[in-house]
Amino acid sequence: MTETNPLSDREIQLIDRYWRAANYLSVGQIYLMDNPLLREPLKPEHIKPRLLGHWGTTPGLNFIYAHLNRIIRQRDLDMIYICGPGHGGPGMVANTWLEGSYSEIYPDISLDADGMKKLFKQFSFPGGIPSHAAPETPGSINEGGELGYSLSHAFGAVFDNPSLIAACVIGDGEAETGPLASSWYGIKFLNAARDGAVLPILHLNGYKIANPTILGRTSDEDLQQLFRGYGYQPLIVSGHEPENMHRQMAETLEQAQESIRQYQQQARSGNPPDQLPRWPMIVLRSPKGWTGPQTVDGKKVEDFWRAHQVPISSCRENDEHRQILERWMRGYQPEDLFDEHGTLKPELRALAPEGDKRMGASPWANGGRLRRELVTPELREYAVDVVKPGETQAESTSALGAYLAGIFQRNPDNFRLFGPDETASNRLSKVFDVTSRTWQEPVKPYDEQLAADGRVMEILSEHQCQGWLEGYLLTGRHGLFNCYEAFIHIIDSMFNQHAKWLKITRKLPWREPVSSLNYLLSSHVWRQDHNGYSHQDPGFMDHVANKKADIVRIYLPPDANTLLCVADHCLKTWDRINVIVAGKQPAPQWLTLDDAAEHCAAGMGIWQWAGTVPQGESPDVVMACAGDVPTMETLAAVDLLREYLPELRIQVVNVVDLMALQTQDEHPHGKSEQDFDAIFTPDRPVIFAFHGYPSLIHRLTYQRNNHRNFHVRGFMEEGTTTTPFDMTVLNELDRFHLAQAAILRVPSLQGKADAILDALQEKIAAHHQYVREHGEDLPEVQNWKWPSQQGEGEAPE
Repeated sequence: MTETNPLSDREIQLIDRYWRAANYLSVGQIYLMDNPLLREPLKPEHIKPRLLGHWGTTPGLNFIYAHLNRIIRQRDLDMIYICGPGHGGPGMVANTWLEGSYSEIYPDISLDADGMKKLFKQFSFPGGIPSHAAPETPGSINEGGELGYSLSHAFGAVFDNPSLIAACVIGDGEAETGPLASSWYGIKFLNAARDGAVLPILHLNGYKIANPTILGRTSDEDLQQLFRGYGYQPLIVSGHEPENMHRQMAETLEQAQESIRQYQQQARSGNPPDQLPRWPMIVLRSPKGWTGPQTVDGKKVEDFWRAHQVPISSCRENDEHRQILERWMRGYQPEDLFDEHGTLKPELRALAPEGDKRMGASPWANGGRLRRELVTPELREYAVDVVKPGETQAESTSALGAYLAGIFQRNPDNFRLFGPDETASNRLSKVFDVTSRTWQEPVKPYDEQLAADGRVMEILSEHQCQGWLEGYLLTGRHGLFNCYEAFIHIIDSMFNQHAKWLKITRKLPWREPVSSLNYLLSSHVWRQDHNGYSHQDPGFMDHVANKKADIVRIYLPPDANTLLCVADHCLKTWDRINVIVAGKQPAPQWLTLDDAAEHCAAGMGIWQWAGTVPQGESPDVVMACAGDVPTMETLAAVDLLREYLPELRIQVVNVVDLMALQTQDEHPHGKSEQDFDAIFTPDRPVIFAFHGYPSLIHRLTYQRNNHRNFHVRGFMEEGTTTTPFDMTVLNELDRFHLAQAAILRVPSLQGKADAILDALQEKIAAHHQYVREHGEDLPEVQNWKWPSQQGEGEAPE
């Protein structure tokens, strides 16, 4: 047992008073809109008409905050407080107001009785603030509206932040979620030499909304075994009586901090120990609704689920309930905590850290203050050489991997790549030329690309990849999350929360911009050679497109050079969520780097070299595409139409920025009506081959002049383990079906091209028979190339 300095009686008295002040402010936020210091008896008009908020977890959160303040001051620590229990907002707001950081950000919420009144009224009130730890809450990097992400955020925050400690409070309800359950593994990726430390505090108050919690009913012995198995040193603080709990907590925090200090000192000494650190974690057992009313209407409240939200529910209408509330609040002795002006008494103010040491003012909790621009290499170093469209074959994501290796070289402590064991599978292996996978466990002689100082973060949990990256970005750094397209859905809800966070922070001038959250989705729906229907789902784009237009971007680069341009752009943006979908298989390359840069800047455009429209004339049909496989199939369909119908005037359009399809008033990247009509025409049929579900294109273009003539082909929820081309045939996205669709919708061809339609149908039938007999695609499909003479110069005169 590490020697600790026990609290003196005076220190216990002071810290208990500070805790009481936080509890008083927390109850006031839930209940009061006037009479904040109880200078007169409570009246119905002092009570909010709608009582919203959560009390049960809050006194424990306040208890922890008060003791963390003490250890910060004692050891001059840099610490942030991550509030996992979802609706612990009253405590976070109360503590940041007590330390002064809240009023610095919101000067109208002053540090006196008037400010206290406003503080109370705004909580869960129209035009006010949410009931949970939110973007509006100083010191928060964790949206409390949904449970499960606190600990992964904490680990993401301390990677490459050697001086930072993330104190992460995990509610016992939250501990039952899947994302949280896997996040305990974060210590297996924590390098004590270069990273900060996470101090998990498992807050067991025994109950969820209306049920006991699993870990709350687990014995101390079993908890010790469980967390030792994870690799932690569990330290238990348990009880009800405040004086004893204060002594326990102070001694336990000192023991935990001493362990952290020793581990980091050893790791940074140049002579690190052979064994992994057994990082401390604290289990705090305290009553739910601690210090609140024990019973209401004869029913148990404290230390039971009835304390979870609003313990006394009818304080306006029910005199007895209002009296219980008043006795409860007066029990905290506000006159012992605040002076006649409503200001916290000086001896209590002195307990909070100062300046940026305050957890509500920590620059790490407002990561834009610390953000450094990413140093990016010259794209030309990684470009694929394209002499003529379609002649070169390359793996697009392999080129991106080489570019990311350049990013790693130039940003040794400011960029990480995250993914669920798919970096190599997604053809990003070039990054391993300059770094390795992060790995703290023992390394076998035959292992590859594992190192304690590796910067590629791989764990087979999309939840952890997302949570780590969010924590990394929100504390000022840059990153990329690569994932199989079908399984990015696992983090749909986490994406939702981050998108909402960004939307709110845009309106908070004190929140500095953070680097964008960037996704690379590969191993996509159209190429699942080793897998099948379970791996075929492009619907994440639909989910993303639901969010506020100024937050989200969706890119579908058709080849390697456009992928490079898109990725380079996305990694330089801030306060956005960028989704890039790109294949990893060898595929035709269409654009030079210069052409790709111009095309990506425009978002979409006419590929003159692929069309057959004489200069100054209008097309008979527009063949549009978005995505790498749809682009190849569209150009193959154009090749067939050139052969069968040489007089047909075809305009080829490629879309790389999906949101450019929307109108300008719907999305900042939207094309003007004039530009859109110049690309898609106001009245000609458009055959649109799309990577995802067809309905998304209709959603994005429904206000456009020519929307009635858009005929979209995409994923129709048809799939299996089959050849790449057969997947497109199953969903009628293949060249034969696209050519048929064009013929059927050109008015001048009606009744005049039946033989061509039959010939195309015969090709579909021949494919069907061949692929099921030989297990591979037709030779004419496998060997198809864009005819070189069609890739030269402009469209024919």
